Amino acid sequence: MSNEQHREQVKAERHQQRQQKVKEAVDAKVAAATDERGVLMVITGNGKGKSTAGFGTVARAVGHGKKAAVVQFIKGGWDCGERNLLQQAGVPFVVMNTGFTWATQNREQDIAACEQTWEPAEKILADPGIDLVLLDELTYMVAYHYLDLDRVLTALKNRPAHQHVVITGRGCHRAIIELADTVSEVQSVKHAFEAGVKAQAGFDY
Repeated sequence: MSNEQHREQVKAERHQQRQQKVKEAVDAKVAAATDERGVLMVITGNGKGKSTAGFGTVARAVGHGKKAAVVQFIKGGWDCGERNLLQQAGVPFVVMNTGFTWATQNREQDIAACEQTWEPAEKILADPGIDLVLLDELTYMVAYHYLDLDRVLTALKNRPAHQHVVITGRGCHRAIIELADTVSEVQSVKHAFEAGVKAQAGFDY
């Protein structure tokens, strides 16, 4: 065996040893994770893709035959590709059709629309027949004080034990983050919109 071959063999053996340690650590964590219950997940941050990630989780649940429901805040009444697809799969949607707050510029109207959207959301969060709930852009409703924080926390805490919930939106309130089991933050590095590229069907919505 040449010196070069020996060095390559040593590198391969060291790599295998490192990977074995990684595998053992992962296997230990998997073995220790025995609790099975509903998970509260928050996807926040200023980057693009939070709602997309939430809808991906809904699609995953539906693919496994689970029952899911979606509540959309501030998205408005325009066409939504995920809604078009998932409604065909039997996923119910509750949509706050007022659009973004800077479009309506009417706080009382927005609060009323939020209330009309949150009431069915509370019923969904209390329904043991729903396995997964996506509360898309809920964070804004709390940040703008359209929804009472304690009311939201109570609904989340009192939901059925097996029910998963995904909350999306920027600036998630600290109390919701503390309650959550999993929190992911999407950071923006660059965005096509800042370069003058408009939102496009099939990619942005």
